[in-house]
Amino acid sequence: MDNLNFKHLKYFWTVAKTGSIARASEQLHLTPQSISGQLTEFEERLGVELFRRTGRNRELTEAGRRILSYAEEIFAISNELIDALHVQKSRKSLTFRVGIADSVSKSIAYHLVEPALRLSEPVRLICREGRLAALLAELAIHHLDMIIADRPMPANLNVRGYSHLLGESGITFFGTEHLAGQLRGKFPTCLNGAPLLLPGEDAAIRPQLIQWFETNGLRPEILGEFDDSALMKAFGQAGAGLFVAPTTLASHVCEQYKTVAIGRIDTVIERLYAITTERRLTHPAIVAISKAAREDIFG
Repeated sequence: MDNLNFKHLKYFWTVAKTGSIARASEQLHLTPQSISGQLTEFEERLGVELFRRTGRNRELTEAGRRILSYAEEIFAISNELIDALHVQKSRKSLTFRVGIADSVSKSIAYHLVEPALRLSEPVRLICREGRLAALLAELAIHHLDMIIADRPMPANLNVRGYSHLLGESGITFFGTEHLAGQLRGKFPTCLNGAPLLLPGEDAAIRPQLIQWFETNGLRPEILGEFDDSALMKAFGQAGAGLFVAPTTLASHVCEQYKTVAIGRIDTVIERLYAITTERRLTHPAIVAISKAAREDIFG
């Protein structure tokens, strides 16, 4: 027997449910003769009799009842499929998977990524945080769409990727009002002997910062080193020491961490990059992030 003809099955199911060809023809908007001919062809293809006449109505045979049970299941699954597709269409969203290097300020990461959530097309955001090397491995196997990092992709890695500069900013020193009141002298002299929370070794600004201290003859007291910038700020908020953050977010840092700006330097530059597998940015969320960085955050 050839493959099942679902048009024939639909006609058979409608006649079985309505009890007559006349009522089925009204529902299907076909002539009774057309449905009768299709039923006959269906029976011939199956090699069984599906109905027996009882006056003007039709009664299912044993084979007909068995086939009807299958037809009920087939059309129920068909309706479930259509419902599922409608739900999926109504909930359709653009998945955006972004990795954020530990050394990147979480405040600036939020301000960079947030515009992606304001696209006209709904976005389902998936954020991963970790060391840059681990995130690049995820990018290489397409588990991430983009990485936000404070340095371009290392040239010695065998990973296909492109670094797009999002923006750059000088840095500002922050501390609690109480700690600021204990500093002696003007900035930057006041940093001499001051308690300092230093970014970890993965942070791109760390070598610049240490070089700046040496160039200016400054010797702060380093009380801690932090790979996670948010943890460093939390310690700074508690008064453990001074910390640095991008100047472009100075007002936000002061408000969020209840701190004051001690002083800013423009010769130590923090740069942020979007690392992607695309030479040219096309993902709508990444385009939105790049535009916001250029026009709003670093502009």
